Amino acid sequence: MWGTQRTRYADCNGSEASEEAEIVVNIGGVKQVLYGDVLNRYPDTRLAELVDCSTKSSEDISSLCDDYDPDTGEFYFDRDPEAFKCIIELYYYGEIHMRRGICPICFMKEMEFWKIGSDFLDECCRSHLREVEDELAEIAEKVKTILVDREGDPTAGGWQRFQICLWRLMEKPESSLPAHIIAIVSFIFILVSSVVMCVGTIPDLQVEDSEGNLTEHPTLEVIETVCIGWFTMEYLLRLISSPNKLKFVLSFMNIIDFMAIMPFFVVLILTSFGAGVMELANVQQAVQALRIMRIARIFKLARHSSGLQTLTSALKSSFKELGLLLMYMGVGVFLFSALGYTMEQNHPDTLFTSIPQSFWWAVITMTTVGYGDVYPKTTLGRCNAAISFLCGVIAIALPIHPIINNFVMFYNKQQVLETAAKHEIELMALRSSAGGVKAALGAHKHVCGAGGWDNAMRSCHSDTYIPLLKDSRGGAGIPTPSKDTSFESTPETTDYILSHEH
Repeated sequence: MWGTQRTRYADCNGSEASEEAEIVVNIGGVKQVLYGDVLNRYPDTRLAELVDCSTKSSEDISSLCDDYDPDTGEFYFDRDPEAFKCIIELYYYGEIHMRRGICPICFMKEMEFWKIGSDFLDECCRSHLREVEDELAEIAEKVKTILVDREGDPTAGGWQRFQICLWRLMEKPESSLPAHIIAIVSFIFILVSSVVMCVGTIPDLQVEDSEGNLTEHPTLEVIETVCIGWFTMEYLLRLISSPNKLKFVLSFMNIIDFMAIMPFFVVLILTSFGAGVMELANVQQAVQALRIMRIARIFKLARHSSGLQTLTSALKSSFKELGLLLMYMGVGVFLFSALGYTMEQNHPDTLFTSIPQSFWWAVITMTTVGYGDVYPKTTLGRCNAAISFLCGVIAIALPIHPIINNFVMFYNKQQVLETAAKHEIELMALRSSAGGVKAALGAHKHVCGAGGWDNAMRSCHSDTYIPLLKDSRGGAGIPTPSKDTSFESTPETTDYILSHEH
């Protein structure tokens, strides 16, 4: 039977006091010497099972490691040596920390191989693992959305299929060329209507009505009517094809779309009542207010701009920082306006007549605008203005950095998710083709050989592909790419998949 080397230790008197098992392991070509008393601190782990191998059969030892050399007593494991450096920390420090650059998903597989529970992972590493799992869930959701948009629901009826096709056409510009063209046309109409609204306020381009009042040029009104017609048709088609009508109506962007077209029809209805109604002062003010609401259509650009959507998400996540900014500014405005009023009230030509009136001066001073309509005239008042200016710069600058970081983080995350989702689709299409699979596997064996570590320690993207593929085939409602997919296996895509296999 194979034995295990033992090392004898001497006590302070020179006599042999203890005998300890010495375990030699080879992790991916890196040899390490471990000791039995250290490994036995966690007896349920795989390394602890190596201590008593002298009493086990060759089949039991083969189930514990990839290979064993009975001459040297060396256990060979075809695993990642960098990950093992983190694993071995458990036996010395009682917890595990993932090193920077190691994929958390792959590291969890390593811990599972060494029979170590996730409870031994440090809290900071666990939070990082949860972030990665959330990103993988978002990628899976994007893959599901792309596949549903591409393949559709085979169980849907005729009307449902029409709704799905119409929804893709109006809401998914990336789904087809006609949908992309419609998105471009909608974008052009938004720009044209915004320009017409601005140009219509130029006095030289306005015409006089029968009462001598300036109104918009008839040509601009025609262009405005055409744009409103397009927006109305677009909104109605999207509403008809929407799978959830209530959610569609209550959506923020759809509320903006409704506000962009509603003033035109309200003014049209009021005009149809006759000149008597339009001559009322309240009605005229309402019409002017409704015309001003047309500026809401500029927000429709956010529907076609991922950058504006990212900015909105970053601002939503920065409510705390924005609240701090408003709090700093509010305290500063109240403090310096009160000081300014106190220092300036005895001056005969003072411009600070009250503390509420001084709020305006404090705001334009702390925000470094300085219109010059209100300014201090005493020496103390000017010192107060200088201090308020410096405090305003600091108060504005402090919360800006976290807001910028949130924007950069959301933008990079959005780009990574979109790229990862596209790569998942490409990998699924490549693997669904028998020729692509054989070519990839043949090239993989040629480049890497038959190493087991290559299969165990793949990159995060390739490792996470397997559960995504299982979800798509395991009855989760995600259709798989058909055999006649338009994806072609090229040398570039082969290089890509091989790089992700490692």
